[in-house]
Amino acid sequence: MVRLKSLKTFPFKSMLVILCVFMMMAVVLFAERSGIQYTEKNRKVAYLDREEVVTEQTAVKSLTKTCLVIRNSADEASEQAWTQFQQIFKDMKVGTDVVDLQSDSVIPDYDEYETVVVLLSDISPLKEKLLELCDWVSEGGNALFAMTLQKTAYTSIIEQKLGIISSGYENTVVDSIYFEPDFMLGGGQAYEITDPYDSAWSVQLSEQAKVHAQVEDENGQPVIWENQYGKGKFVVDNFGLYEKAVRGFYAASYSLLTDVGIYPVINGSAFYLDDFPSPVPNGDGTYVKRDYEMSISNFYMNVWWPDMLELASDHGIRYTGVMIENYGDATDGTIEKQKDTKRFEYFGNMLLHQGGELGYHGYNHQPLSLPNTDYGDVLPYDTWKNQSAMKKAVKELVRFGDKIFPSTSMSVYVPPSNVLSAEGRRMLAEDFPQIRTIASNYFTGEFAYVQEFEVAEDGIVEQPRIISGAIIDSYMKMAALSELNMHFVNSHFIHPDDLLDEDRGAALVWEKLKGNLSDYMDWLDDSAPSLRQLTGSELSGAIQRYGAVTFTKTVTDQEIRLELDNFYDEVYFMVRINEGTPGDVSGGKLTHLTGNLYLLKAKEPTVTIEKTE
Repeated sequence: MVRLKSLKTFPFKSMLVILCVFMMMAVVLFAERSGIQYTEKNRKVAYLDREEVVTEQTAVKSLTKTCLVIRNSADEASEQAWTQFQQIFKDMKVGTDVVDLQSDSVIPDYDEYETVVVLLSDISPLKEKLLELCDWVSEGGNALFAMTLQKTAYTSIIEQKLGIISSGYENTVVDSIYFEPDFMLGGGQAYEITDPYDSAWSVQLSEQAKVHAQVEDENGQPVIWENQYGKGKFVVDNFGLYEKAVRGFYAASYSLLTDVGIYPVINGSAFYLDDFPSPVPNGDGTYVKRDYEMSISNFYMNVWWPDMLELASDHGIRYTGVMIENYGDATDGTIEKQKDTKRFEYFGNMLLHQGGELGYHGYNHQPLSLPNTDYGDVLPYDTWKNQSAMKKAVKELVRFGDKIFPSTSMSVYVPPSNVLSAEGRRMLAEDFPQIRTIASNYFTGEFAYVQEFEVAEDGIVEQPRIISGAIIDSYMKMAALSELNMHFVNSHFIHPDDLLDEDRGAALVWEKLKGNLSDYMDWLDDSAPSLRQLTGSELSGAIQRYGAVTFTKTVTDQEIRLELDNFYDEVYFMVRINEGTPGDVSGGKLTHLTGNLYLLKAKEPTVTIEKTE
């Protein structure tokens, strides 16, 4: 113990880390010079066989309809909200019946459901069904008003039931949201909202209402709260944002309903290095020369890569590097094999010995698109002459990877610039069975291949990357927070040549950019210490298990019981215990996250959590 303590207080600890990095380099270089090949280690989370995997699309067909959703397709905001909630409920494995007030004249009996979610800002069309909803809640029902409500005669009737003691006709600007630390992972601080507007109804709440999020700080306008009403509960979302980047806020709100809120999560964090390994990156080395008086090649060898290894060591990260063979522009099927492989061997083996993984990016940096795609002035790329030329390029990339790293299996493909045509996607599935994962974009962008976390019908795992680069802006921070609470996942990518592009931070100095990355990794460690650090293929294995599982929940005064379907070996759940305290667990392991929120690792198809009160 004395020796450990002295190491922690050693004043040159950072020097030791750098020394260890260089020693690691020396070991790898010695191994390469001695002809020692890297032998791939077993992955923490292995792929499931394609034939075994139940896709999420198939799994959700068997869900019991426990939630009634009320929406209005004639209202644009209601449509926007429903677009997001469709995916939220699918991922949370919540079976729903949906009533569209525009076309459905009858609302089913509330008693048939466990929860009701109202996707209306104007609740007037509910008429007498609104009071029936309140009566149902008072008898033990649970309802979520997920959209900012308009001040009308009907809201005035139910305000007090929602915990509101006074309200105005005006709205409040939501320029940032502070989340209570015991409500969500990453709480205890405010997160800035990009492009804010007056999206929150101005209200004052009773002392009985429990506020989980406010505008700006602990004393700001309430934007998420719950209010006990009779034997049941109302939850209100009052921030008025209906987009993909805030899905986790709604998932957390929905989990406040009922005695126990449960939904499956991925539990994984992956950090990608795009264009790595590759030839010396293209770009302007002006700022590298300015700050380090080095060539681009020497900078990556002597500064950037040791720093990236140090970050990985500090945070337990194992990078997934995706390889580019060359930066040529040929798209006619002419193949020029890369002959200078020393750089690839050096960086690739360093990454593998660090515990990381290699995947595919491109023979060159031209996306897999045919002449029917017109990039216009948006992207500086060419399309492939025909299907044959496109296929030759991918075949060459696979050959090159097998030659340079013969003892390594590669299964992850990242589209160049996250662009992938339907023809390119189909070709990968049909002609390259070694590609098990496509990792592209979570958010929309011009020509971007946009994904959800799921397994496609052809068996390929769709694994979107959420944020990128070393300038972690407000939108990225909000999205990262949301996904930590929606899927309990992090996925980030960075290019080595970010340092050569002003739009990606070249002028800011690498030390500043490295500090940004370190700050984000610190935030992730502090917010979610239970989050597993995985490689790309391991994260895909976790997505397979998460997407397939469905569950039946039974809650009594004595226990919480889960019966799992499509269970393979392990799977994770977010569990919010709103009533009672958890005791012993059989069939799994429960880890406290924050407040009444827990992470459940299910090890068997039946999990029982005892309640101590």
